[in-house]
Amino acid sequence: MTYDLWYWNGIPGRGEFVRLALEAGGIPYRERAREPGADEDALIGDMQSARKHPPFAPPYLVAGEMTLGQTANILLFLGEKHGLAPDSLEGRLWVNQLQLTIADMVAEAHDTHHPISASEYYEDQKEEAARRARVFREERIPKFLDYFERVLDGPQAWLAGGKGWTYVDLSLFHLVDGLLYAFPKRMGTVAANYPNIFALHERVTGLPELQAYFESGRRLPFGEDIFRQYRELDAP
Repeated sequence: MTYDLWYWNGIPGRGEFVRLALEAGGIPYRERAREPGADEDALIGDMQSARKHPPFAPPYLVAGEMTLGQTANILLFLGEKHGLAPDSLEGRLWVNQLQLTIADMVAEAHDTHHPISASEYYEDQKEEAARRARVFREERIPKFLDYFERVLDGPQAWLAGGKGWTYVDLSLFHLVDGLLYAFPKRMGTVAANYPNIFALHERVTGLPELQAYFESGRRLPFGEDIFRQYRELDAP
């Protein structure tokens, strides 16, 4: 089966967590909003079309007659169906729990630059953004990264244990990439505290399964995205 992945064109966003799993797993898919002639209206039109289980927002994956929304839910499905998660129910629920924790941190990172309203410009909420970003840098980044560092049992470990990666390792890699882009000063200060996380980040960077994707130019850079770089929101 070839899946249809729908996400906003031009930004990696939450869709990148799904792309990394599809690419690393060698799973056929079509990036529908990036196809020739497609535009934002095509995505909105498909998202609002009549279907049994409509998605709330992108990303969503069309798998035959099923439509799966929410990043963690999509990855839960792909993980079980394509061997990107542990075989046991306990193991699959564990990596889903970790994925949901990553989703929590992603939401908090987004809210550093849009703490009042996602529909208003950053420039209209800069004062609130500065306060939110300070708390995120000083309290929330260490809290989340302390947790993932503790889960990883050494610099050669994967999040689910075992001898190989699962989709949640790819997601932690992308989360760290986003934090390094948005908060380079803060991440530079705390990086030494998280040798296991940064060792995992380096191993995912070098995964043979991802090299073709990384070299293809299809992995979009950060910009007007969840992870945004505003110098005034970053500090050591």
